[in-house]
Order: sequence, then C-alpha cells, then structure tokens
Amino acid sequence: MQLKPNAYRLSETVRGVETMSRFALAVLALASGVYTYLGVRGLLDGSATFVFFAAIIYSAAVSVAIYAFWTFMMRFVPLVTGGVQRVALFITMAIGCLMIMAMSSWLNAAALAGSAATEQHMAVTLQGYAEDLDRAHANALAAQSLLPDVQRAAERFSGLAADERESGALTGTTGSGSVVQLLQQMGTQMNQLATTITSSRDEVALQFEQGSARLATMRELVSTPGAIEPRTDAFQAEAVQLTAVIAALQQTGVASSVRRAAEDLSAGFIAPVADGTVGDLATRQNQVIETVRASVAAQSAALSTAADEILATEEVPQRRYVPLSSAEAVLRYWQDFIPSWAGAISIDLLPVVLVLVLMIVNDAMRKDSQSLEEAENITAAEMLRAMSIYRQMETAGIDVATGRPKEEPEEPVPPAEVVAIEPDTTVTPIETAQRKRGDGPRPA
Repeated sequence: MQLKPNAYRLSETVRGVETMSRFALAVLALASGVYTYLGVRGLLDGSATFVFFAAIIYSAAVSVAIYAFWTFMMRFVPLVTGGVQRVALFITMAIGCLMIMAMSSWLNAAALAGSAATEQHMAVTLQGYAEDLDRAHANALAAQSLLPDVQRAAERFSGLAADERESGALTGTTGSGSVVQLLQQMGTQMNQLATTITSSRDEVALQFEQGSARLATMRELVSTPGAIEPRTDAFQAEAVQLTAVIAALQQTGVASSVRRAAEDLSAGFIAPVADGTVGDLATRQNQVIETVRASVAAQSAALSTAADEILATEEVPQRRYVPLSSAEAVLRYWQDFIPSWAGAISIDLLPVVLVLVLMIVNDAMRKDSQSLEEAENITAAEMLRAMSIYRQMETAGIDVATGRPKEEPEEPVPPAEVVAIEPDTTVTPIETAQRKRGDGPRPA
C-alpha cells in the first residue's frame, strides 16, 4: 500500500511508541495489583501466612486480567472500522471497565483512603456519643427545675408553722398544737424531697464528668497518628464505657422519685385530731387542717404534673459502636473521599485513553493512505512477464492497445488472386498472464 508522507510518519510513530505503550500498561497493571493487595489484605481473616498468600494470588490475578484485557483492546479496537463491530467492541470495553472497577478499583480506594475513612467513621460515631451524653445530662438535670417549687412549699409550710406557734396566725391561739405539728410535718417532707433533688445534682455532675473524660480519650484516638487497628480497638472499649455512663445518667434522674413523693403528699395525708379544749379552738383547728389538706393536694398535683412532663421526655436510645473495615468505611463515606476514588479508578481505566488515541491515529492513517487497486492484485513475477510480453509485441509490430497488427500501406492485389483470411488468434498480454495464473479463458 502506498502511503502519503503524513500517514507514513503516523505509522512510524505508532511503531515507535508500541514498546512504551506496553511498558506503561504493565506498570499500571502492577500498580493496581499492589493497591489491590493492600486493600484485600484488610478483608481477609486467618493466619498471617494465609492472608499473605491469598492477597498475593488475588492481586496477581487482577494485574494479569487488567494487562490482558487492555492489550486486547489496544490491538483490536484501532483495526476494526465497521460501525456495528466497533460499537460492539465499545460495549465490550464498557463491560470490562465495570468488571475491573468491581474487582479492583474499590480495593484501590480502600488502600488509598482506608485509614482516613475509618477515622471518619470513628469521628461520626464520636459526635453521636457526644450528643447522647448531652441529652442524657439534660434529662437528668431536668428534675432540678422542680427544686425551687419544692423549696418554696417547704418554706411556706415551715413559716406557717412558726407563725401559728408564735402568734396564732391560723387559729387565733398561740402555742404548739395539732395545726403546728401538721404544718411542720408537711415542711419536713418537702425539705426531704428537696434534699433528694439536691443530692442527685452532685451524682449527675460526677457522671457527666466521667462521660466527658471518655469523650476526650476517644477524640485523642481519632486524631492521634499511627496504625488504625489498635486505635479502633481502644475506641471501641471507650465507647462501651461511655454507653454505661449514659445509661447511668438516665437512671440518675429523680423525676420519678419526685412524682411518687408528690403523690404520697396527697394520698398519704393524715390529718391530726384537733386537740383544742378551750372554746371553739377544736373547730378552728379542723378548719385550718382542711385548708392545709387542700393546699397539700394542690401542691401535689402541681409537682406531679411537672414530673410527668419531665418523664415524657424521650429517652436517649442506646448507641452501639460497630467497627468497619477500611473497605467498608470507604464505601460508606465515599462522598468524602472522591479524590481517592478518582485516583483509584484512573489507575485501572487510564488505558482507555491509549485505546482511543490509537483508534484515532489509525483512522487518520487510513484516510491519508492512497491505494492502487490494480497493482494490489498482481504479483511482481506477473508484472515482469507482462513487461516481457509487451516488448515482444512491440518487436512483432502488434498494437498493444488493440492486440492487432499495426496497419501498413495497402498493396494492390491481383484480381484473380484470392487471399484467405485466417482467424485472429492474437493473444493480449493480460490474457497471457491470466492463462499462466490459471484464472483466464482457455484457448479453444
């Protein structure tokens, strides 16, 4: 085939970069195999020897598969010119790319960003634990909002008892009688309830401090450089301890105790017997006792309602830390590691660019080439024989274009003489070549 100068240069360049293309393809396949080994090693369980050989075998299979596949594509795609066949090859190449991504690319991404993805999982879990601790602490402290009401009620009952004892403010008679005893009893119960709420505050503060210390340790494990496996194990141990602290915080809340105590104030109210013996003092004492009963019932209802609102608050669900392998972490948090995914996929699919370049160059060479169709069907030997016949015909005076003898000046022929004309048996050079090749007409 005769080539134009540009097509010739393209052809020479393609042959010149063929070795480089093979070398680049081998390096890319080897790099993909290495990162595949690093990624698959974290997924296998068993002895160190088993994990090593299993990972080596898998990574070697991946490297060979990638090299063989792209070698086929680089050889065949540029040579196929038919539209249907080329589309079929493109579909085959797309299927092969998907298979390569499924068996290698995600493991490459796990090797490139596995540790960072695991740290991301630990950081997300840590944030969830911090929120749970804050919610549990807030729920435990919610009962502290009842303390002012309880303290005011205790002070009111104690003050009324003091006023009744000193000045007879309720019954009109001074001294320590049944009314004073009842008021002091109610004040004592309220003070006990206030003490219970106050004592729980210190316990809540202590548990929250312990939980904060656990969170600080977990933050150090997330941000400290080093191997990820030991840090993951330590993080899981701290997560278990923190879960216990959060559960204890939820049990420390005294809202349920306040509610029970408030119900006891009303249900367990025992009115003393009026002990007044002077005039209508007993009647006045009974009236004051009924008033105190109504006040205690109202106070009990208010405390019960407030405690019910606190108890209606949704409890913090128990959170459990689930460790992930590097590959699982990369798949779960893929959006945070798009550059790593791009690099991992590019290692496997970069030969696509080489295939397309070779296809375009070969198309350009086919367009620039000039073919001589007549010369493509004749051999050199046939050409030499045709030239020899041509020279013989020239010597014999035969017209090469018509295969007939060249015309000569006519001479007068005697009338009586009859010239017999024989059939034209002249053989053209083309017929001679065809007869020698065996594909032309045979003489009769």
